[in-house]
Amino acid sequence: MSEHSDHVENRSEIVFLYDAVDANPNGNPLSGANRPRIDPQTNQAIVTDVRLKRYLRDQLDADGHGVYIRNVQEEGNRYTREKLLENRLKEVDPDEYDDDEELSEAVYRTFLEESVDVRYFGATMSVDLDDRYGSLPDHFTGPVQFSPGKSMHSVNENEEYDSLTSVIATQDDKQQGGFDLDDHRIQYGLIRFHGLVDEHAAADTNLTTEDVERLDTLCWRAIKNQTISRSKVGQEPRLYLRVEYATDSFHLGGLDKDLDLDRKDGRTKPDDQLRTVRDLTLSVDSLVARLEKSANRIERVHVAASDVLSVSHDDDVGGPEVLYDALADRLGTDAVHTIDVYDEHTTALPN
Repeated sequence: MSEHSDHVENRSEIVFLYDAVDANPNGNPLSGANRPRIDPQTNQAIVTDVRLKRYLRDQLDADGHGVYIRNVQEEGNRYTREKLLENRLKEVDPDEYDDDEELSEAVYRTFLEESVDVRYFGATMSVDLDDRYGSLPDHFTGPVQFSPGKSMHSVNENEEYDSLTSVIATQDDKQQGGFDLDDHRIQYGLIRFHGLVDEHAAADTNLTTEDVERLDTLCWRAIKNQTISRSKVGQEPRLYLRVEYATDSFHLGGLDKDLDLDRKDGRTKPDDQLRTVRDLTLSVDSLVARLEKSANRIERVHVAASDVLSVSHDDDVGGPEVLYDALADRLGTDAVHTIDVYDEHTTALPN
């Protein structure tokens, strides 16, 4: 993690995989029963980018960073949009500025400094500032964007949870009673996300290189720490890869689609038999080959993988080291940064 805070100069592309075991990775409230989102044609599980960003915001908040976009309803009476905006600007004293332009610049800068989630993902400004502060833009376009995630295979709902009944004892007569929890989960899903950090939009939200580097540990820790509700337990990060490009306005695009489940010689079980990450092997052949072809446009690849993830490359099958070694061999050792999430994350915390 570098110590500088200059603005982002070049683009980054992100591939992020996490899995769900007997969990509901993203319920659909419009289904009437908050059932998992599943593509009706392919039976792939779907997780919206909004769900992923919520995990990331919650982890930023837990780490002590200023977060502007919160679920006001869940927070109860502690927050309103007006109060959240006021909190972001409490360090600005309008009386200290005689010039409206200087005040506006201070408000703009302070709001973004105190709202790390807006620097990443942008925001629509749904409330107006106090007249004393001037104004902020109607919206900020987020330089960090994720496409909706999909499982790399078809999934099945776990029928044992569909009409799960919980038996409780009442306080009055200690008799046992039951109620239908209407609990819907998938048996297993390895979910794949694609993300992009755009250097041009980064200038508009004052996103820094430190902010981008923070993603290298934030995504992993967010899934580890923020999937603790009853239906979300059972989710684990499996692979994070960020390609930091050396060329302005260039990225390969679609790197997530260069990862496949290795079906050779039974290395991956049939979709309907998948239950844990140990039931599959991830092929990185296409990913490594594509990165190698553009090695001269890549500054560095930042990567972390679960110790129980099986990886194959050129018929070599093993743990994460198969991927790490393949990247180092094709791109050069200096071009590969193997992330130590729990050693490095402390440098991403607020000063």
